[in-house]
Amino acid sequence: MLVQSILIGLIAALGALDWQLGSLYAFRPIVLCPLVGLVLGDLQTGLAIAASLELLFMGSISIGAYVPPNETVGGVLACAFAISLGESTEAAIALAMPIAVLTLSLKNIIHALDPFFVDMAERFAAKGNLKGVYAIHFLLGNLIGCALYFVLCATAFYMGVDAVKGLLDMVPEFVINGFGVAANILPAMGFAMLGRLVLTKQVMPYFFLGFLITSYAGVPVLGVAVAAIIIAVVKFDLLNPNATAAPALASEGDDDDDF
Repeated sequence: MLVQSILIGLIAALGALDWQLGSLYAFRPIVLCPLVGLVLGDLQTGLAIAASLELLFMGSISIGAYVPPNETVGGVLACAFAISLGESTEAAIALAMPIAVLTLSLKNIIHALDPFFVDMAERFAAKGNLKGVYAIHFLLGNLIGCALYFVLCATAFYMGVDAVKGLLDMVPEFVINGFGVAANILPAMGFAMLGRLVLTKQVMPYFFLGFLITSYAGVPVLGVAVAAIIIAVVKFDLLNPNATAAPALASEGDDDDDF
């Protein structure tokens, strides 16, 4: 149990480290949950939970001042608890969001210390101490996050399995079934949230075309993707070596933005 707890903590720390590697999206449940399943000896369940939790957090993106729940700690701990307790994907979904919200609260408390370190970096910069600036950068952007994620996940998994088992036993069966129904709705909700960011009058016909091909012609997703590539090649005349300009796209502020 101790070794598994340490490994799970390291997996969560890897998610925090991702931001220092150029945002490779290794902090997402789709990447971390299979690693948790591998550590706990149930890769198949880890993959299933990863897919469900990724859909759950698909629309959780930071826009403006909004900070979404922490999908890294929420995904890692929910997956670890569900596999350890022999529970279903629905149980992982039930645990993920409360853990993610609690982690966000803890991070907000810790971020209250950030101005102190920023002032230190400014003093180092004023003195020309480049190493000091680098140290503050890696402390704020790397070490604190990795340490926090490691401690939270390793400690919670090591100390909290029995407590979580008791909590799940107290949850009525209809609640778990409700999360199962919600899991089937999440893909549509996630794509709808993303669609609000990208859909315009120009691309809507292609959106419905893909839906019709999939629903009525039975073409798999890969086939639709290949058809989309062909349409893009024809639409933008990519095979014409004499083409010098691509079709004009809608600029920011056009009437189509809020379709």
